[in-house]
Amino acid sequence: MSKSNFTRRGLLKTGAVTGAGLAMPTIFTSGAMAFTNEPTGDTVTFGFNVPQTGPYADEGLDELRAQELAIEHINGMGDGGMLNTFSSKALGGDGIMGKKAAFVTGDTQTKSDAARASAKSMIEKDGVVMINGGSSSGVAVAVQGLCQEAGIIFMAGLTHSNDTTGKDRKANGFRHFFNAYMSGAALAPVLKNAYGTDRRAYHLTADYTWGWTQQESIQSATEALGWETVNNVMTPVGAGDFSSYITPVLNSGADVLILNHYGGDMINSLTQAVQFGLRDAQANGKNFEIVVPLYSELMAAGAGENIKGVYGSMNWNWQLTDPGTQAFVKSFGEKYGRPPSNSAHTCYVQTLLYADAVTRAGSFNPCAVAEALEGFEFDGMGNGPVLYRAEDHQCFKDVLVMKGADNPTTEYDTLEIVEQTPVSQVTYEPNHPMFGGDEASLGECNDGA
Repeated sequence: MSKSNFTRRGLLKTGAVTGAGLAMPTIFTSGAMAFTNEPTGDTVTFGFNVPQTGPYADEGLDELRAQELAIEHINGMGDGGMLNTFSSKALGGDGIMGKKAAFVTGDTQTKSDAARASAKSMIEKDGVVMINGGSSSGVAVAVQGLCQEAGIIFMAGLTHSNDTTGKDRKANGFRHFFNAYMSGAALAPVLKNAYGTDRRAYHLTADYTWGWTQQESIQSATEALGWETVNNVMTPVGAGDFSSYITPVLNSGADVLILNHYGGDMINSLTQAVQFGLRDAQANGKNFEIVVPLYSELMAAGAGENIKGVYGSMNWNWQLTDPGTQAFVKSFGEKYGRPPSNSAHTCYVQTLLYADAVTRAGSFNPCAVAEALEGFEFDGMGNGPVLYRAEDHQCFKDVLVMKGADNPTTEYDTLEIVEQTPVSQVTYEPNHPMFGGDEASLGECNDGA
């Protein structure tokens, strides 16, 4: 489906207040209750804020596909997808508390300022009760902060930085996707078995919050194995040409290149690294290796044969065989003619989880919804048993370690599952130093009243 198909739908105007900075969203009152954008008609509107342009646009388009599918399932259209396997049975496929779900969309452009402006417009002009989406942690942190200020729930999409539920955690924000620490914890044992404990790593790192925390996490995990970190070079998001960053690697004394890149940047940097001969090189008496800590199916397809044998991690993959995954893959495939990416999966799940929490709480009040999500345990959504931890609003579940397939049969199975790392191996304390330590706090929920 082209991006033009994802126009504003079922618009619910709210009479936004204008002014400098973040204008106060419309506040509706209902008896003793008062909260931002309380829906008063027969429709409730969600805001889907995703990258429709920029280096992560492919991920954003797949998120929109999944978000639209979630709205259909909530409203009783289609086959119901994961509503049939979800352990909670609060949603009946007849909308949310007597209201049909609608949505509006915005383009984050993979830029924090643009994402914040888009979210602000949806809150003030379109009366959204929740914002979901994004494929950049810089965007997620910015939009999560705005939602906290406005009294709106933020159901994060694809955001992998430790900071989202670490030092920048917010009471109004929730993340289903895994994080950089979890990637390091899952990957390290696999890398040890594959490449040993005597390795020298060179990092190329996207220069924003996700890249910083991903690099810190994978460096910590690999150095605990005995690996040495030779260098860490920051690269701009959307650089396109990474040749000037790759050229020094072969003469650095490193024998592993770790690409802390995502989306189009990962496709470009990996492709160029292979073109420069790194996959065929030897260093320190060993075959030179490349690691991509965070994978997506869309990135792997874009990188083609360059991905073969390269390890990474994922939040979810369509090749899992549990009933929830099978239900979602069937629904998504029948609608769009392709399997969903893990970015699509997390946005679909987050949309259903929000609707379920509203129903269980019996209210659209964001603080009632937050309370329903905190400490919520569920299953049937494709990752096995999951906990939405109350202390930091981070989901805890198994993590997948992936490898580029040697003999893919289609453009969609370019990655294979190497290991399903148990949640116990990737769990950490809420005050872990990588997540803000003892200074990190959710603060108080804001309902906008």
